[in-house]
Amino acid sequence: MDTIDRGGSEPSADQETSKRTSAGNPSQTTRPKESWGTRAGVILAVTGSAVGLGNFLRFPGLAAQYEGGAFMIPYFISLLLLGLPLAWAEWAMGRYGGVRGFNSCPGIFRVVWRNRLAPYLGLFGLIVPVMIYMYYVFIESWCLGYAWKYLTGAMNLGREPEKYAAFFNAFTGMSEDGAIFHGEGETVMTFLIVCIIINFFLIYRGLNKGIEMFCLYAMPLLVIIALVILGRVLTLGTPDSAHPDRNVLAGLGFMWNPRVGDKTLLEALLNPKMWIQAAGQIFFSLSVGFGVIITYSSYLKRNDDIALSSTTAVAGNEFCEVSLGGMITIPAAYIFLGAGAVGGVFALGFKTLPLVFEQMPAGRIFGFLFFFLLFLAAVTSSLSMLQPAIAFLEEGLGLGRRASVSILGFITLVGNGIVVYFSRDAAALGAMDFWVGTFCIYILAMIQTLLFGWALGTRRGMEELSCGAQLRIPGWFPFVIRFVSPIFLLAIFLSWLADSFMKDFTESLSSNGGRIAMIFIAICCGLFLLLIAQAVRRWNRESPLDTIEP
Repeated sequence: MDTIDRGGSEPSADQETSKRTSAGNPSQTTRPKESWGTRAGVILAVTGSAVGLGNFLRFPGLAAQYEGGAFMIPYFISLLLLGLPLAWAEWAMGRYGGVRGFNSCPGIFRVVWRNRLAPYLGLFGLIVPVMIYMYYVFIESWCLGYAWKYLTGAMNLGREPEKYAAFFNAFTGMSEDGAIFHGEGETVMTFLIVCIIINFFLIYRGLNKGIEMFCLYAMPLLVIIALVILGRVLTLGTPDSAHPDRNVLAGLGFMWNPRVGDKTLLEALLNPKMWIQAAGQIFFSLSVGFGVIITYSSYLKRNDDIALSSTTAVAGNEFCEVSLGGMITIPAAYIFLGAGAVGGVFALGFKTLPLVFEQMPAGRIFGFLFFFLLFLAAVTSSLSMLQPAIAFLEEGLGLGRRASVSILGFITLVGNGIVVYFSRDAAALGAMDFWVGTFCIYILAMIQTLLFGWALGTRRGMEELSCGAQLRIPGWFPFVIRFVSPIFLLAIFLSWLADSFMKDFTESLSSNGGRIAMIFIAICCGLFLLLIAQAVRRWNRESPLDTIEP
């Protein structure tokens, strides 16, 4: 396993830069700078942040919902024009800011675009991962709960679909606000507490001993489990002789063949909702526009490779999503239940698939493996959502790890409580997902594209990508990131505004849970803006921009 270069007896370029940027900055000289231990560690950590529930539930659900294989056209176009260019840009800007002493979005934006407004744009790089964590860890606890119930044999509800729907609603509190706290029947609360403890224990241990250590073991185990489940799905054959059309090949065809009905392929591709969902899936899938990659890459040293590492992380995520997630979930549901079984993400994952495992030979074993797989994928993602805010609290306010984790723990526990209490029809969860998981992600992705293409500049950006590179970045990248990606992003965003924004906006405020969630988001934004203002005053006093290497 290749070890990341830590330098010899002579000071390296990044060490010299660190000395210059930390001169007069006590926090930079007294607080040891974290770093990744191995190249494999950083690649697996970034891949882990990307590989999550979206790979094994959201992606196959969207592909089945939007014309099967036709969905893959806007999906791969979004990958080439948005996902991969943004990943390269985030890795480059992250290391650029990191070698100059900054690991958070506000600090990195400050040195990338030397403007008074720049650090405040970093708000989105803090609010997006923190707010998504608040509801993501709730879903994570569902996965752990289902895995435990399969392991102990408690998930034995027969073959009636209504029982699985009723169990899910009761277990997660979907039927009524505050149902989880009523104490009637077994709920997800115990598993949620376990998930929160696991996440904060690992994030408290730090980058190398916590996040990297977990991902080094969890990611290979995750892939092995997925391959085992995939092998079982591909060997199911035709389990029900009464339905010979429900076989493995037909299930794969349902997933991948374009299904346009009475429309032409061109007419199917003119559906703006499909392009919006495809681009959104790329953001979720690769963790671009989250503020995660830019923070992770800031812990690399000047001569560490980022070109090959970033491309490898993208390729690893796509393998997990397209080759594993895309070939497990939908074909299995189709084989046993037919085309009508495909529903929304939650319905597919927590109502339909348990019914599939009930009918599958050795279903209890594979049910446990599948939901444990989802749990591992969720943890590797939720961990990454906490690090950006931790990095900001440490470098912006000069806090230690314990204080930073404590403050973030309090903020996220309040958010967790709102999501858990206002659980009827997932009202608070849906509102947070709309405002942060959709709206703010587009904003942050646009900001990062413009910062790399126009503030840092493609010349300096390419120099950063080329430093220590073991892979040549293609020549079309500067043009795409500067012109094509922003235009494509803007077109998709405007299409979303015209197509469904008002409907989604109205739905997000139609319940008490949605309104409370929106107020909480606004309060968190105001709090982080105040903290950024304090950090800017501290940075201007201790490390003025004119003392930092351009």
